[in-house]
Amino acid sequence: MSSALKIDFVSDVSCPWCVVGLRGLLQALEILRNEVQAEIRFQPFELNPKMGADGQNIAEHIQEKYGSTPEQSQKNREAIRARGAELGFAFRTDGNSRIYNTFDAHRLLHWAGLEGLQLPLKEALFKAYFSEGGNPSDHRQLVQIAEGVGLSRQRAEAVLASDEFADEVREEEQLWLQRGVSSVPTVVFNGQYAVTGGQPVETFVGAIRQIMAESKGGTVN
Repeated sequence: MSSALKIDFVSDVSCPWCVVGLRGLLQALEILRNEVQAEIRFQPFELNPKMGADGQNIAEHIQEKYGSTPEQSQKNREAIRARGAELGFAFRTDGNSRIYNTFDAHRLLHWAGLEGLQLPLKEALFKAYFSEGGNPSDHRQLVQIAEGVGLSRQRAEAVLASDEFADEVREEEQLWLQRGVSSVPTVVFNGQYAVTGGQPVETFVGAIRQIMAESKGGTVN
């Protein structure tokens, strides 16, 4: 009999290692499908909450924020591309990509969670941004992405035209910051075991099996 497992996946839609981490986690859960009944909830984290509407060139942004040279940035992008390819995800990030504000994307994700479509929307947002060079702060693009995964176009437009779910997203962001999350992805199992970074599939499999053994098949609250 499979055990219940609650997973909080704290991430941003403009974080490439979050794509790698999610792909690794999903493949691990597929391997463990007869052992674990998992429920994934995506939690918001903004890497650049003060980013303006026009965004910023990614190489320029990374140099400003982390002090990386263009060569280091290029090397990091190549490493991310390679990891993505191993997991079946095509990163098309180059030095001309842009970083955008993601708050409205997180509001849509919160709503999608209420509709039971959070995972497909999260994956579609990742694909639109990282594979297609989309803008996750552009309302027109966000509406199209939402409609593409089966969410109501009219409802998506209404959410984006208002401040709906803004308070809920800010509260969730603060909650995870208070719990000590300072980098993403941070994957929290059953509210107490955390795995950080874009870990390989086998790391997730090992961690989940260990958590299941420690909980002795207990149920999730």
